[in-house]
Amino acid sequence: MAYIREEYTFPDSIEVEIKWTGRYGARGERRGPRQKATPEVIEKQNQRNKEKRYRRLIKANFRKGDLWLTLTYPRGTRLTIEEVKKDISNLNKMLRREYRKRGADYKWISRIEIGANGGIHIHMIVNHVRGEPSIEQFIAEHWKQGRVNFEMFKGDEESNKKIGDYITKPLTENQVKRAREQDINPKELVKVSSSRNLIRPKPKRKAYSHRTMRKVVDTGQPIARKGYYVDKSSVVFGVNPFTGLSYCYYTEIRGDTEP
Repeated sequence: MAYIREEYTFPDSIEVEIKWTGRYGARGERRGPRQKATPEVIEKQNQRNKEKRYRRLIKANFRKGDLWLTLTYPRGTRLTIEEVKKDISNLNKMLRREYRKRGADYKWISRIEIGANGGIHIHMIVNHVRGEPSIEQFIAEHWKQGRVNFEMFKGDEESNKKIGDYITKPLTENQVKRAREQDINPKELVKVSSSRNLIRPKPKRKAYSHRTMRKVVDTGQPIARKGYYVDKSSVVFGVNPFTGLSYCYYTEIRGDTEP
């Protein structure tokens, strides 16, 4: 049992992580060099994990046609973080009621951001729902604090990663400076909030012998199950900087052949 295989299953894809446990290493296989766990190394690893976690959260809960929103305030508006949170909470309450009237659950993920000139705005991804008036019109009419920019979520692997990376990106030095100028704790601007009804992806885990999994590592060519193909751009082989142990990540996409 030298390898652990974890699988995250989504409606149109399966993400696979293969990790060498190091318990019963194969003959001739050695650990790679390990990095010292400096604050910088730990921060980078935590950031990668955060990006991956939210990318998967988006992938599990949002589909093509859902909405990526930017909620703005008039130029020059200065608010406390508590006031901004209250505005978001009030909007979410109204949307939750409206979705319920339309026979749907309301799902959302949001992050507060500060612009280069100190302007506060909010990014949100929400599920779309049909009805009259359109949910876009309803949101625009009920966000009375400013304007709303709408983008349709494409629901593909690239979009999942793009939004996942965006809502988890670290603050720039200028953003930290602008936040402090307004007596805003920068930590408040890296928090990501979400509704409680989201599906939280959990992997299926299975241990394999070295012989079973070694071919994948040696050839660098994972094999997809029937009805799926391996997204070649997703294949990553590497070494964990903390443990020095090898790993492989890749994604299988539903379909017979790669487009």
